[in-house]
Amino acid sequence: MTDPLTIQISPHADPETFTDPAAAVARLEALYTEATGFLLTKFNEVLETGASPSRYRAFYPEVRLTVNSHVKGDSRLSFGHVSEPGTYSATITRPDLFRNYLTQQIGLLMRNHNATVQVGPSTTPIPVHFAVAGQPEVTVPQEGALGISLRDVFDVPSLASMNDDIVNGTAGLHPDGSGHLAPFTAQRVDYSLARLAHYTATLPEHFQNHVLFTNYQFYVDEFEAVARRMLADPSQGYTSFVAPGNVEITTPDGAIAPLSKLPQMPTYHLKRPDGNGITLVNIGVGPSNAKTATDHIAVLRPHAWLMVGHCAGLRNSQSLGDFVLAHAYLREDHVLDDDLPIWVPIPALAEVQVALQEAVAEITQLEGYELKRIMRTGTVATIDNRNWELRDQSGPVQRLSQSRAIALDMESATIAANGFRFRVPYGTLLCVSDKPLHGELKLPGMATEFYRTQVANHLLIGVRAMEKLRDMPLERIHSRKLRSFDETAFL
Repeated sequence: MTDPLTIQISPHADPETFTDPAAAVARLEALYTEATGFLLTKFNEVLETGASPSRYRAFYPEVRLTVNSHVKGDSRLSFGHVSEPGTYSATITRPDLFRNYLTQQIGLLMRNHNATVQVGPSTTPIPVHFAVAGQPEVTVPQEGALGISLRDVFDVPSLASMNDDIVNGTAGLHPDGSGHLAPFTAQRVDYSLARLAHYTATLPEHFQNHVLFTNYQFYVDEFEAVARRMLADPSQGYTSFVAPGNVEITTPDGAIAPLSKLPQMPTYHLKRPDGNGITLVNIGVGPSNAKTATDHIAVLRPHAWLMVGHCAGLRNSQSLGDFVLAHAYLREDHVLDDDLPIWVPIPALAEVQVALQEAVAEITQLEGYELKRIMRTGTVATIDNRNWELRDQSGPVQRLSQSRAIALDMESATIAANGFRFRVPYGTLLCVSDKPLHGELKLPGMATEFYRTQVANHLLIGVRAMEKLRDMPLERIHSRKLRSFDETAFL
């Protein structure tokens, strides 16, 4: 047997107590930079020599809060406070990326509990893959390529600390007995940041607080056109537009070179300096992609996400190009059944519903009873079989009728359900592209002029609705209806 390697640990730092949230976050950044810098240095040494006399380890920083009183904080808020006395902690990654979020959340804890926080190293190792993820010039080789096992020298990602137990409400206390401050562990966040870059071909830094999802390429083209118009008008507050490959333009006539190969979920960002711009993700077709995208975007803690895509209209009174505002969901997508059982209701969120309806009225110049000519509110069914029409229709059609469904797609309920699960405000506005129960299938040449106009308006409605949500106070859009009995203090 070979002797086990000795373990070299990054320089130790004692926990420090803070009364200023900005100072606490600055300390988190310093600890994180020191820890990842240590791992990067040792990793480069191993790459150069192909061997290592030691095992190397560094730890994520953590923030820790102790509350000794049962006095309640501001109960109007759905976040920013803990429910009972005790010690609570969270491991932190990329504090530079989450600086504003962390400063805000820590500041709320300090004010609501009249408390200090401690910042220091945690006991959770940083996997080497995540430590070097921000270094584009460094590639982690496949296992065995170095002649030694990376697992023998560095810590690697662990599924034990990379799951969704906290948001699913199944996590116990931390091993040290502290409760959970944040909805995700640092490793879980790091994993999603890496996957986002892979799936969207844009860096997590570009993502904005308001996210639109679509299943149709036309919306991407329209979004770029809208973005260029916005950049031409500085009063709109948008400063740049980012396309896959991290191509960023700041002027309306900026050139965007297309990628030779698009990623699985091409993503585009209309940015504002405060991060309150709009991101558009083309998730394609199907609940699997919808779950994958929202699983990972959720760690960025967006303020809202909306589905603006195509659907099948289920009522003979609908026309191609009509809008559907979902107020309930029939979930037959199955991808979230293990995380969020189908008996869990997914409520419509009043703030989002009103923003969408007002946006439809503004863009179409219709209101009141006239708005009903082009928009219906009702149940949207989401299924996982794209060609459901080719099977025996008696069962599906009966369920659709009993549920009072007015539209069917393959993504909306997944996005709404994951919004509910991750405490991200959600909504759905769809555009009818076919009516399979009434002989109007999605075939070439069936698009009317009305339909083409409505599809162009649809993207504008999504953008306008997001701007309305952006103008709402944070405590209003992040309402208590999305929070369970024992919630994390961080949003």
